[in-house]
Amino acid sequence: MRDDQASFAARTEPLRRELLAHCYRMLGSPDEAEDLVQETYLRAWRAYPQFEERASVRVWLYRIATNACLNALEQRGRRPLPSGLGAPADDPHAPPGDADPGVPWLRPIADALVTPESADPAAVVAARDSLRLALIAGLQFLPPRQRAVLILREVLGFPAADVAEMLGSSVAGVKSVLQRARARLDEVAPAEDDELTEPDDPAARALLEQYIAAFERSDVTILERALRTDASLELLPSRTWFAGKRTCIPYMAQVLAAPGDWRMEPTRMNGQPAAFVWFRGAPFGVAVLSTTKTGIRRIVAFGFPELIRPAS
Repeated sequence: MRDDQASFAARTEPLRRELLAHCYRMLGSPDEAEDLVQETYLRAWRAYPQFEERASVRVWLYRIATNACLNALEQRGRRPLPSGLGAPADDPHAPPGDADPGVPWLRPIADALVTPESADPAAVVAARDSLRLALIAGLQFLPPRQRAVLILREVLGFPAADVAEMLGSSVAGVKSVLQRARARLDEVAPAEDDELTEPDDPAARALLEQYIAAFERSDVTILERALRTDASLELLPSRTWFAGKRTCIPYMAQVLAAPGDWRMEPTRMNGQPAAFVWFRGAPFGVAVLSTTKTGIRRIVAFGFPELIRPAS
């Protein structure tokens, strides 16, 4: 038994981080993804004595994880952002809508949990790109099987034959599902008009610093310089969001409060610059930025205090 345990751990533990990223792409929730990874490893351990090497350990684990995610998705709908539920708000001076606890909101995931432990910069960049909030939100519009096929083929690069084996399908079936998934994703998640900057890019770091300074100093002029004209702002857990600097700035101006009321700490989420946020000493949530060379393109403010680690 000890030999089996050592063999199982040696062969499967190096894959845990990428399996967590896979389950997160499928589910849109880091907590659910963690639970499904745990379930995957429990199922795999129980089945390990019968593992006959007909496929690689990696393919075998992804088959278990993907089917566990598909089973979980039968119990609920997609996890949206506010922009996926309706038109932007017109009046930035009106109070935002009430929190909607009935919506299973999309949640961000910390880079530290899913960034590959790799010395290859290209692998790190590819992993970040596949976890961008816009992509994860777009994937939520796909039916679960289309979502699984697109992630396994386009993001992870598994051959069609492996994906067919994982899903109990045929190669022709996988190719057909992939074609429909690509078309649907193009409809709901059009490509960014500018290439997003990496979170460690000097321009991205500078924009995050400006965003933090604006709130901590209560200085709206800093925000005016940092935001692009076409910037958007989403405010979870309400359905409220704003499109365009002309509405984003007036709204943020009225929530800046007094200098020192807001405190932020830089971090990285979904391959993007982000900040943990406290308001008057109490945990508030996380802000995730989409940054380009020309400014901040998108701000998603997740007002969920449980996302923040305790203040140091």
